[in-house]
Amino acid sequence: AEWEEILERTRTNEVDILLISPERLGNKGFLERFISFNIGLLVVDEVHCISDWGHDFRPDYRRIVRIVSNLPKGAPLLGTTATANDRVVRDIEEQFGKDLLTIRGPLKRESLKLQAVRLADQSERLAWLAGNLPKISGSGIIYCLTKIDCERVARWLKDNNINASAYHAQMNNERREELERQLTKNEIKALVSTVALGMGYDKPDIGFVIHFQTPSSTVAYYQQIGRAGRSVDSAEVILLGGKEDDDIHDYFFENAFPERSIIEGIVELIGQFPRSKAEIMRSINAKISEIEKCLKILEIDGIITRNGSRYIRTANRWSPNSERWKEIIHQRKQDYKDVKALFELKGCLMKYVVSKLDDNLSEDCGRCCNCAGDFRPRGTNPQLVQKAAKFLKNRFVRIEPRKRFPYRFEDMIQIPEPLRYEAGYSLSIYGDAGWGRMVKENKYERGHFRSELVAASKDLITDYWSPEPFPEIVVSVPSLRRPYLVSRFAEALAKEIGLSYIPDCVVKKKETHEQKAMKNSSMQFENVLSAFDVSLDLGGKRVLLVDDLVDSRWTFTVIAYLLKKKNAGAVYPFALSASWEGGYDDDES
Repeated sequence: AEWEEILERTRTNEVDILLISPERLGNKGFLERFISFNIGLLVVDEVHCISDWGHDFRPDYRRIVRIVSNLPKGAPLLGTTATANDRVVRDIEEQFGKDLLTIRGPLKRESLKLQAVRLADQSERLAWLAGNLPKISGSGIIYCLTKIDCERVARWLKDNNINASAYHAQMNNERREELERQLTKNEIKALVSTVALGMGYDKPDIGFVIHFQTPSSTVAYYQQIGRAGRSVDSAEVILLGGKEDDDIHDYFFENAFPERSIIEGIVELIGQFPRSKAEIMRSINAKISEIEKCLKILEIDGIITRNGSRYIRTANRWSPNSERWKEIIHQRKQDYKDVKALFELKGCLMKYVVSKLDDNLSEDCGRCCNCAGDFRPRGTNPQLVQKAAKFLKNRFVRIEPRKRFPYRFEDMIQIPEPLRYEAGYSLSIYGDAGWGRMVKENKYERGHFRSELVAASKDLITDYWSPEPFPEIVVSVPSLRRPYLVSRFAEALAKEIGLSYIPDCVVKKKETHEQKAMKNSSMQFENVLSAFDVSLDLGGKRVLLVDDLVDSRWTFTVIAYLLKKKNAGAVYPFALSASWEGGYDDDES
């Protein structure tokens, strides 16, 4: 109703400026009326998002290209961005037309002084932050690559009496707006954020921007550091980097575009007859985010259309542009190498950064660590490093119970509460700082889990978690691929805690794919649904259910369901490691 009123007022020229997101153009009714308006000027802010060569490509921006093609000849168009290099500008010109006039200003930021400090271990970087942040003037932003890292860094800073909060896209709008308000009013020292704190946020007096991990490119880096020092004479920009950065970016590169087989499979599936997203998930082994990305690309390109909840194949011819996607990924990997070069660079950091945006006229800044010397120490306090290492080993991941089946199962959508497991814990994040690296190394290189992991797990369960009422027996998740890995660990853990270990309580009836190879809830659920059985009646005993890794939570969900049907009491899941991707309180994961 609100949009109807806005559109009617726009039609009658009562609205001077209409602000919309590109996603709004996906609404057919809105689009048809929007195109019919007498548009005096179309402004596209952050126009680099139209180009898939850009660091911040958003498919919905492609909808704007169609709007432009429907504008009356000679209608004015203005695109603005602070982060478009020559390659992106050429792509925008190809999409909007060659008569586009490009106007550029100098990119060097006089108020910023840059320093790059490589500290491989997270414990060193956490120690560096705790030791240096109180000495930096003003409030600012600390950028991390993942939600989990944001929450971890914010927690560490709070533990060290520094007022900081995590900020990421999975927070609701009300919480994010409150955090933005706190930063704007200088009520908080730092927001520890993913790139979610980006376009649209403007605080002129930000005193510092720190990268806890290396960003994806010099262009992304320039955009993020540009939030600092807009109305102050001097702002500090510090690039930290560590050994986990490459793995995180490799994951981002691999998931930047859909796999050709997946997008072709979706087109073929919808071509047979209209399908809902839930039906596609049961047939296509891909993450829900990847399926949604494919559907959006196909809809924007006019290959499919939507009718209610179902997608319908159009008559338009189509073939995936996978070669272009490969070229873009190759270029993004080079862009990442370019930003990593800052750690070894001998020349001016600012001059190097703006040169990557094709501003080759700037002189040395005279302010960065290479021009004027370090303005912050590169070393760390050994006691703080030790404290941070202990902190990292005690950052446990809570495993929330799933509440819904991915589709109707045994005539149910909701999982009945008596058949769910209780909330549990994971000792670590897989492959991460703390215990996560040891878990990864022990699983694939040693073939058994060391006694230190048994002792640390016991401490978590008995001291930190201490579930009430406490488990009475220990049961392990079986594996045909590695039959002794988890069972021996679970047996040792049971002995350490003083509980009985029940071998072969849960039986694996058939070999399945590894759960990590199953990409969405429907596939993960079906992969384990018929794989397990419970061999005995539990007689009401409370169970500690042990596995080495937890990712989707469907293995725990299905086995707990079976245990409860065999009269188990409370079932408490425990895993040595959780997937670093997170999402453990999200039934869509």
